[in-house]
Amino acid sequence: MSFGVGIQFAWRDIEKFNCIHNIKNMRIAEVCQNFTNIAFHYFSTKTFSALRSFMPNKTIPGISYLFLGLLLGLVSCTSGNKPANKETATRGDIEISVDESFQPLIDTEVFTFSSIYRNAKVKPEYKPEYDVVNDFMNDSVQVMVTSRKLSDNQIQYLRDTLVVARTIAFAYDALALITNKENQDTLLKYEIVKEIFAGRIKKWKEINPKSKLDGISVIFDNTKSGNIRYFKELFGIKDTLGSNFFAVKNNPEVVDYVSRNPDALGILSVNWISDKDDSLSMSFVKKVNVIAVSQEFINDGSFYRPYQGSIYDRSYPFVREVFLISRETFTGLGTGFIQWATGEQGQRIVLKSGLVPATMPIRLVQIKN
Repeated sequence: MSFGVGIQFAWRDIEKFNCIHNIKNMRIAEVCQNFTNIAFHYFSTKTFSALRSFMPNKTIPGISYLFLGLLLGLVSCTSGNKPANKETATRGDIEISVDESFQPLIDTEVFTFSSIYRNAKVKPEYKPEYDVVNDFMNDSVQVMVTSRKLSDNQIQYLRDTLVVARTIAFAYDALALITNKENQDTLLKYEIVKEIFAGRIKKWKEINPKSKLDGISVIFDNTKSGNIRYFKELFGIKDTLGSNFFAVKNNPEVVDYVSRNPDALGILSVNWISDKDDSLSMSFVKKVNVIAVSQEFINDGSFYRPYQGSIYDRSYPFVREVFLISRETFTGLGTGFIQWATGEQGQRIVLKSGLVPATMPIRLVQIKN
């Protein structure tokens, strides 16, 4: 809380408890002391002690407290914080840090939110997951969008700096496996995918002896990616990945590389290929095959692609949550955006994008061709 807000609330509470209304019947020392004590409630002990050191050594009690109260007010006026009333839940100008895997969805959310609230400017900065979390921990942004929660150590670090991070699940995403159009292997068992990541399967002929392809080149979006972290954690891989794993720069480059290389196996956030009304998303789908994967420990001949229905019921095995995480200490624009995105309008956008809403109920409808 800013110094200015502390003073504002302190003076409000004095009025609430009728300290000002009875000023004629009170000694000035009591009035000033009440004001200062209530103001102190909104400041840290260190701040209060530091300011108190500036008080004159020889003053009468009333003037002493009055001096301290005025000094607190002076600090609040000269602090670098923005005025308390400049930013609200629907007004202001902020940046948020976003895992680039979710750019199509967040672009739509931000555009719609800003169209409704014309005084709200939310600027998303798209980065790899590692950089997104660093921005958040370093207080460069107040809100981040990521597929991982903060660790216990990170939460404790923020608490030690008097920051409480609030995390809410916003959507359910999946990681799609994609191959070149020349690759005829469009079904993979869960165990085969695990063996590829463990480095025990490195050639397409080991999966299908009839394959005309050679070595498997696994392509992912970035060395700091949350996509590759997901699979390493899922399969318990602590060592570095094999020499047949290659990073590009982002998800669109994964699609581009796979579309030009028959031996490639790409890892892609399904958000980039899930919106049937988005021309870019559909252009990506036309360039590659989206692999169907079986469930772990179940060998009934069923394979599932990362469509909304199989994401919702977890029949597709590589599903993950998308989180909105805030460190705001007041109800600012970041909090307002999160509340809107997790409300009805924001969740309808999630549904339209081909992902699964996390905070609103949905109904599955089976369509027969």
